[in-house]
Amino acid sequence: MASLISIMSSKVKEHGGINLAQGIPGFEPPIQLLDILSKLVHNEIHQYAPASGNLQLVKSILEKYSTFATFQPENLLITNGATEAISLIYTYLNRKHKKLTVLGFDPVYETYSNLPKIFGDEFIAFALNDNLVVDFEQLEKIVIAQKVNLIFINTPGNPLGKIWTKQEFEKLLNIIHKYNVYLIIDAVYREIYFKSEAYIPFEYFSENIFYVNSFSKLFSITGWRLGYFFMHTSHSHQIRSIHDYIGLCANSVMQQAVYEYVNMSDFGRNYVEKMREKIANSYNLLYESLLEFGFTAPRVEGGYFIWAKLPQTYTNGYDFAMELYDKEQVAVVPGEHFSSQGKAHIRINIARNLPEIYKSIAAFKHFFADNSESARLFKRMTSIKTCHC
Repeated sequence: MASLISIMSSKVKEHGGINLAQGIPGFEPPIQLLDILSKLVHNEIHQYAPASGNLQLVKSILEKYSTFATFQPENLLITNGATEAISLIYTYLNRKHKKLTVLGFDPVYETYSNLPKIFGDEFIAFALNDNLVVDFEQLEKIVIAQKVNLIFINTPGNPLGKIWTKQEFEKLLNIIHKYNVYLIIDAVYREIYFKSEAYIPFEYFSENIFYVNSFSKLFSITGWRLGYFFMHTSHSHQIRSIHDYIGLCANSVMQQAVYEYVNMSDFGRNYVEKMREKIANSYNLLYESLLEFGFTAPRVEGGYFIWAKLPQTYTNGYDFAMELYDKEQVAVVPGEHFSSQGKAHIRINIARNLPEIYKSIAAFKHFFADNSESARLFKRMTSIKTCHC
């Protein structure tokens, strides 16, 4: 089956409307970055970039992370987006171990559950308790019983914007190292937090841990496809060899543009701070409105999305999403795309400017008002037809 994210996004691309389905930021990239790009297109940088990444950009990334850990160039690889980074790591681990048993935290981002399907591996969705709490005793039991050897985690999460605490990471890492499990930390939303920055356990970095990030969400350039990841030196040679054949290199022009921009802007600090504030405002506004409409949703601390359970009168997220788009031209993602337990849920992208958020809220309000009126009319017509007077 095609990705429900793609299906809902395609409706907007073909017929118009508001796309709250796909994780596309509603903001323009930094104007300085676009100015740099416009000048670069006339330079002689249109051939293959180094396979490991633009050497200047590699150096800039290493300098940015130097306050957290001491990484060398061989620990870093620039890729065609975070998706290629994750797929590359997965390909390497599958080749290394022949068979993987993979665990992700429910609701699960689509790549984590679909990569095991592609490779014929087993996937386990581990549900969180109320208040987004992890039962680590139960997690350890499953790791032992199912012989789990790879765990995915994203922080802040997608579709659920949970930020993992240092204490939670320490408990997870205890399991990771005790049972020799690999951990892929997907941190593409790391800078998108509402109060406190997401903790990443760089001080515990080992050959069991891979750290993935990208520039896509950071600078609102998802179409540029620029990601990167850190790995232990022991994996470097084999992963780079695989990358030569399935990725080769990321876009040379885009890498140079990003390097020049981060070098002159303190890694886009002002832009990112303003974007973070915009997303927090959109989150608060849309979250409170959804509660008024009868949705329930856990409070989260970052990321691009709201994971919301439908009002009690609705039980099917797929039908709801289709009807919402047909009537109001607002696209959201049915929750079943991320969880077998999410059929009464939807995922909503909040990384949009306030005017679009206001329009979306008005559309939701009209949708529920229209449906309530239709229900009343149906009930009235039914009572007339069954009247024996």
